[in-house]
Amino acid sequence: MPRDASELARRLARDAEAVCRHYLSKGRRQGRYWMVGDVRNTPGRSMFVRLSGPDSGPGAAGHWTDAASAEHGDLLDVIRESCGLVEFREVIDEARRFLSLPRTEPFPTAKSVLTPVPAGSPEAARRLFAMSRPIRRTLVETYLFNRGIKALHHADALRFHPRCYYRENDGSPTETWPAMIAAVTDLSGAITGAHRTWLAPDGSGKAPIDTPRRALGGLLGHAVRFGVAGDVLAAGEGIETMLSLRCALPAMPMAAALSASHLAAFQFPSTLRRLYMVRDADVAGDTAVAVLTERAEAAGIEALVLSPRLGDLNEDLQAFGPDAVRAAVRTQLAPEDAVRFISRKTVGTG
Repeated sequence: MPRDASELARRLARDAEAVCRHYLSKGRRQGRYWMVGDVRNTPGRSMFVRLSGPDSGPGAAGHWTDAASAEHGDLLDVIRESCGLVEFREVIDEARRFLSLPRTEPFPTAKSVLTPVPAGSPEAARRLFAMSRPIRRTLVETYLFNRGIKALHHADALRFHPRCYYRENDGSPTETWPAMIAAVTDLSGAITGAHRTWLAPDGSGKAPIDTPRRALGGLLGHAVRFGVAGDVLAAGEGIETMLSLRCALPAMPMAAALSASHLAAFQFPSTLRRLYMVRDADVAGDTAVAVLTERAEAAGIEALVLSPRLGDLNEDLQAFGPDAVRAAVRTQLAPEDAVRFISRKTVGTG
């Protein structure tokens, strides 16, 4: 019997056409593919599911891509979306029902979702991140590209959720919007929280809602991390701000603390010797930099400031381009870091 989600997905893929006929009944077979409008079983032809192929890797049976939305996934995603399921346990139970497998078999990867947890808790954040998918060829890529961020490497902290719940307040109806999900981690790499950025359906920007950004779980002292910190690290507030700097300095490890107050409380890795504080040009940003400078110096860490020309580095990136951001940042780096993190291959690649 299958012991994890990947094995369950492989079992479904062995009978991919039957899965498609059942859950994507508004589509039809065309050659080696099942064609349908989207993963929610809308009539059309923009989504195609491979009906044959290897068990894993490129071209695997059961893998699907939606050419219109750039979404992709496997047959467990098909079951989740076509049935409107939310909890991972529900997806697993439905897949097992389709495969006529007993629902009482232990299923380690679903164990964490069998017991309810408090909303907004670190465990709720871990579940949300686990239910999301990698950002490649999703609306998250589209959103970031539209913000000028086209160098997405070592971005495993980011994921995409196609239908993330949103509610303006306790008395408001629940809505679903696509969202960028970011894992907030502590110094050991454990997920303590998650940050949600709800997106417009076409990825052109944020969703047209009152608060398109929200976090849950434990944030204080922790961060969304890009790369592994060593003796040098850049830390700032926003995810887009730090990814903009990463377009200019792709080899430098970075961390997004998500707000000015959380940046001021950022915990230092034990290996850190020099900290670049990426300033947002406002009163809160200046205050965070002042507090963080005092804390860093007290810990024996050299603290240097990287300042934008406009409001933040993402505004700079969109207005002037990556080469201009790189040139401006270079003058603010310690000389040895300019040599270390800005190579000849990097210059002129924007």
